Amino acid sequence: MTEKYKVLDKKITLSRREFARLAAAGSIVVLAPGCETVSQAFTPSSAQMAQLAGSAWTDLKQKQPTTNNPKYTSRVNRVAPRIIRAAGGNPAEWEVAVFASDQLNAFALPGGKIGFYTGILDIMENDDQIAAVMGHEVAHVFFNHSGQRYGRTAATQAGLGVAQAVLGGGGQTSQVALQALGLGAQYGVILPYSRQHELEADKYGVRYMHKAGYRLNEAVRFWQGMSAKKSGQPPQIMSTHPNDATRIAQLKAEIAILESGGS
Repeated sequence: MTEKYKVLDKKITLSRREFARLAAAGSIVVLAPGCETVSQAFTPSSAQMAQLAGSAWTDLKQKQPTTNNPKYTSRVNRVAPRIIRAAGGNPAEWEVAVFASDQLNAFALPGGKIGFYTGILDIMENDDQIAAVMGHEVAHVFFNHSGQRYGRTAATQAGLGVAQAVLGGGGQTSQVALQALGLGAQYGVILPYSRQHELEADKYGVRYMHKAGYRLNEAVRFWQGMSAKKSGQPPQIMSTHPNDATRIAQLKAEIAILESGGS
């Protein structure tokens, strides 16, 4: 099943599976820097993304079991209202679910959906660490990062289509050129752009923590613990997320600003 909507007179069709990949910050091709005006023309609004997210959320809950165990639900239900209010939202308009899975993961979807996995809650030592991750995920929603990524993806696909028309589909030279365009878009822009979103979410997630009264240093402790659990990670240029050292350094810098009374 697909969902359809219009963005500046351009009809875009997005399957629920494609939306889930988008919302999870997957590997997608985007437009080169300097083309923000073009990509904005393809960017769905937060309301449009929320409509699509509702379908993805329903599908996810049907396929992935949730838990009502208060060992998990009471923790996220304590933290969620404080973080949502700190971000400027209304907790009554949000839904929180805990999925029974060993995954070390959490997410938030447009339209006010927050999902935590039991696996990540099992390694979180206190509510402050839950707040660190929840603030990060809620920031993704308030900044419409999913919509922005989709806009850049749609714009780039249109751009690459023009390139193919110009270069032609046949011949080794044309094929190599097209592959280079795709590779350049993938590693030159999408991954740094995703890292930009991740760092922005880290920054504002800590601000939400601060406003909600949580201990900021627990964000650093959590990411340091996550880093210690990894056996290795790809070079930062090949990753959709900033490496742990980059993330922790920015968190420390932002915390220093907040604790000194800055904003």
